[in-house]
Amino acid sequence: MATQIGKALDGKVTVITGASSGIGAASARLFAEAGARVVVGYNKGVERANAVAAALAGSGHQAMYLPLEDTAQIRKVAAAVREEFGRADILVNSAGFTRMVPHHDLDALDDDLIDQVLTANVRGPFATIRAFAPLLKESGDGVIVNISSGAAQSGTGSSIIYGASKAALNTMSMALARVLGPEIRVIVVAPGLVHTDFVPGRTEEMMAKAAMSTPLKRAIEAQDVALAVVSCVTHLTHTTGSVISVDAGRHL
Repeated sequence: MATQIGKALDGKVTVITGASSGIGAASARLFAEAGARVVVGYNKGVERANAVAAALAGSGHQAMYLPLEDTAQIRKVAAAVREEFGRADILVNSAGFTRMVPHHDLDALDDDLIDQVLTANVRGPFATIRAFAPLLKESGDGVIVNISSGAAQSGTGSSIIYGASKAALNTMSMALARVLGPEIRVIVVAPGLVHTDFVPGRTEEMMAKAAMSTPLKRAIEAQDVALAVVSCVTHLTHTTGSVISVDAGRHL
């Protein structure tokens, strides 16, 4: 993949939440191959995050504790990035949370779960953007990529609140694109069902069935989404406030 992107991001610093696994880890690898130094943000997966950082191409990468529900800690990480790296050019909000709840079972979608999902998928990304916006503005060519979901458009997904939280993220991203330009671009990447273990209880059979229901009849891998994320920075340089679907046509 490095041959496709080259070293377009030499000297840049990328901060990725939820980078210890899945889309975040795949994105970290591609950004490092493109020459960027990467902050591998993690919540509970400290060992995974350290392993991801150690395996990245190049040097200067670091794992940092970046929980979505702790605004004070998010601000501490932004200050640490300023002190240790001197800059931040790219922010990828890849971390999120969900749990499978049948849509018809309204009682199973309790208040605690609603609050957890909204905190992780809406408040957390906003708090992270708020903390890193000064550094990204100083870059003069900052980019924020928010990882959403096709569930935001279709009202499907692992639970009703998950789709609603991603719709909120999409709308929030449009508003932020207006107010943070021209120094910062804000783009949403919305995958379909990705072949990872992100959703507890989702089986290989369910993922295979979902892949075959798309026009392209392909499973979406974390690497496929990561390529779109990096392209938002390296190639889609006149794009902001848009939602980029990576769903094998699932939305059709």
